[in-house]
Amino acid sequence: MRHLLHLAAIALLGVGTSASSTQPQPSGAPVRPQRIVSLNLCTDQLLMALADRDQIAGLTSHARDAGMSAAATKAQGLPILKASSEQLFAAKPDLILGMPASSHPMLQPLNPNAYRTIDLEYAESYAAIVGQIRTVAAAIGHPARGEALIRRMETELARIPAAGRGKVAAYYQRRGYLTGTGTLIDDLMTRTGLINLAAKLGKPPLSQVSLEEMVAAQPDFLIVESATARVVDQGTEMLHHPALRRIPRIAIPQAWTVCGGPAYVLAARSIAEQAARNR
Repeated sequence: MRHLLHLAAIALLGVGTSASSTQPQPSGAPVRPQRIVSLNLCTDQLLMALADRDQIAGLTSHARDAGMSAAATKAQGLPILKASSEQLFAAKPDLILGMPASSHPMLQPLNPNAYRTIDLEYAESYAAIVGQIRTVAAAIGHPARGEALIRRMETELARIPAAGRGKVAAYYQRRGYLTGTGTLIDDLMTRTGLINLAAKLGKPPLSQVSLEEMVAAQPDFLIVESATARVVDQGTEMLHHPALRRIPRIAIPQAWTVCGGPAYVLAARSIAEQAARNR
């Protein structure tokens, strides 16, 4: 549920940014957008990975939140838009990215047809991440940069072993929520050689599993958000119940998995390394 709430919040917010200096365009090439706005935490990160910094005209308010964004440090110094149609209008964007952008609440009071928009969906797999990188890179005028990023990710992923060796893992969140198949976490488990407990139990993409049911299932690993390493509320308290202490843990930052993007590599590497250490 927390994961879904994050996605809902992301869908209603917006932001974006990126990388280097403007290059001359070949004669006859499409006009490269110069004032790009992102209206979503996930498109923020794609934009920062692919665009020139001076192309970015606005990111969401979460762009600098290290707990939510894997690219928070890159967002420093880039313009941040509050959830305001007036600010969006003042930014004078020539391209708007979002999940979606065309029907985003910030755009509706304006004339949506007057803006060029790119609508993306939440990436639930590595293949979807690759597709989105190509879509955004082409839209912002840097297709070669997108292909270079994909090649780097492929190279790094090829070095990550399937260290899970068929062991069972449960992505267990506060208040007992379990992430199932068809999700980015499930894709990461498969890549690193782990079997998702939710699949064995026949659970949907998101379900609530009691402490007793989790103990009875006896997974080899619990995958948890690193922020839950200490008790801060009732939701995190249950993750520290004595009955779960014997199950080895794999902890990864929420910022690496809340969006599909370049941080997928960081999450895969960390899961594989921790699984190998706890075999």
